[in-house]
Amino acid sequence: MTTSTSGAARDATTPDDDDVRWLSAEQQRHWRAWRDGAALLLDALGRELDAQSGLSLAEYEILVRLSEAPGRTLRMSELAGDLAHSRSRLTHTVARLERAGIVRREPAPGDARGVNCVMTDHGWDVLVAAAPGHVRSVRAHLVDRLSDAQLAALGEAMQVVVDHLRSPGCTQARAEAEEPAADA
Repeated sequence: MTTSTSGAARDATTPDDDDVRWLSAEQQRHWRAWRDGAALLLDALGRELDAQSGLSLAEYEILVRLSEAPGRTLRMSELAGDLAHSRSRLTHTVARLERAGIVRREPAPGDARGVNCVMTDHGWDVLVAAAPGHVRSVRAHLVDRLSDAQLAALGEAMQVVVDHLRSPGCTQARAEAEEPAADA
């Protein structure tokens, strides 16, 4: 460990502040606009979805992914890989949905360790009821605020970020960060 000029302890592998490529004023403006816009958008969509359907955004996204899968079934590991959630968070969210009769977990055929998440008929009904209001919210707060070119640019830019964050180096770092700390 080393100490920065502020006196804070730092890992010896952390570059000095002199090595940081600081954001330009324009980059800072764009970064903050994205950060604030994303936070406000997700908050508004989450509040509206919960008020309209009782579902959280995470629950809704799980149901969407299951609805798009053959037999409305995905392995838990595949579902975790598709979503931007930790495995722990996914497990807790699926448990809530399971208690509500919206999904069920069952052993994966031919794999003693694998677990499938299956959308129930009730879960399908919940998703069908929630979807129109959620789509209206997404349109009102994002899609209809942007031109087609702006929406395409946003989608393309964020896909670059998704691809980077799902790359082997980043997924390994995320997996290591999710591991429980060993007792000393």
